[in-house]
Amino acid sequence: FATPSSRLRSKGAIIMEFNVKTLEGKDAGKVSLSDAIFGLDPREDILARMVRYQLAKKQQGTHQSLTRGEVSRTGAKMYKQKGTGRARHHSARAPQFRGGGRAHGPVVRSHEHDLPKKVRALALRHALSAKLKSEDLIVIDNLVASEAKTKALVGTFASLGLTNVLFIGGAELDSNFKLAAQNIPNVDVLPVQGINVYDILRRGKLVLSKAAVEALEERFK
Repeated sequence: FATPSSRLRSKGAIIMEFNVKTLEGKDAGKVSLSDAIFGLDPREDILARMVRYQLAKKQQGTHQSLTRGEVSRTGAKMYKQKGTGRARHHSARAPQFRGGGRAHGPVVRSHEHDLPKKVRALALRHALSAKLKSEDLIVIDNLVASEAKTKALVGTFASLGLTNVLFIGGAELDSNFKLAAQNIPNVDVLPVQGINVYDILRRGKLVLSKAAVEALEERFK
């Protein structure tokens, strides 16, 4: 797959002409990519902040331990207060005893934290730019399969050298393509509204449809 073939300047913005391919590997013209979206110098700190934000938001946070008020154990005094020569204790539910409650243990909570909307938008543009800079970005004219056959799509991907890839289609995905690709390991298919930094970075190649490119250009215009 070819890298950007030329750069044009339009109304102060630099536009890159990028070669478009078909799923069969044939040429399908060119598409314009804005430098403001695909031509940034990727910053690892911004990408790391976004990935941390996504993973924290994704974490369930359903872990919880029993406190001394929740364990099923007698609350009677263990032995008399004086005369035993031992330390003074009351309930066996105390944290220092085996089978007792946990002190300061995990509780059900949300791990989500805030990240400014502008930083999230910038991180997505940096992720797209990183794929283009590393020559791991491919633009396909249309993500459409004639039939929902996984075997046929595996052969198509093999001929294109796609083994670890994220496909981003338009607002509506082709049902045949989605069904055929969902059982292939290390292959993800998302509509353009579901594009995110974590999924872009976790896959080796990023494949955008022309509809996805147009939607991204409109989104960041």
